[in-house]
Amino acid sequence: MMKGKGSDFFWPSFTDLMTSLFFIMLVLYILTYLKLTNQQRATELQLREIKRIQDAVRALPEEYFMYDPTNQRYKLNLNVNFASNSADIHDIDKQTLNDLFGAGNSIFSLLENLSNTNKNVSYLLIIEGNTQRSYNNYIRMPDVGYKLSYERSLALVNYWQENGLDFKKIENCELMIVGSGYFGRSRETVEEENRKFTIQITPKIGEIKLG
Repeated sequence: MMKGKGSDFFWPSFTDLMTSLFFIMLVLYILTYLKLTNQQRATELQLREIKRIQDAVRALPEEYFMYDPTNQRYKLNLNVNFASNSADIHDIDKQTLNDLFGAGNSIFSLLENLSNTNKNVSYLLIIEGNTQRSYNNYIRMPDVGYKLSYERSLALVNYWQENGLDFKKIENCELMIVGSGYFGRSRETVEEENRKFTIQITPKIGEIKLG
């Protein structure tokens, strides 16, 4: 029985097609494997960088800072006693102002060193003010607490800047001035101690370039 020319042509073509599909799948597999490998390496580098930053932040002097393990952030370990309903930082005694400068200088030096070490990492510095509750003011006038605590944080940043600590000059640092009023997460059980500032330094790691 004679085979048609169409039948003779079909099998080589089918074999060529399957071979081509095999090589396409092989190339896709290799590309996917390489992509996943690079992503894993990038993630490992990011985690390593985050740990390095955390270790650096932990080195902040205990003279000025205390760690809040519940909320995983730092507070100024200073009794910053503003006058009642005032955000005038010059109401604070001279020794405390000197300590506030020392604390700011520690943060400034830390961020400058971190920024110079790795240009691929940006930092978010949050200065959060708190306000003491008295009677039921946090129920009757919550906005007053937000405004006052923000103005106190702003007064602290302005005080640092007036004394040469301008965080805007650090290329990779973004500064946020906030006030949590009567409702911050890092509040103390003794209300008189809720005049402290809370400091947060958060890394923002961008694209990791692999060699």
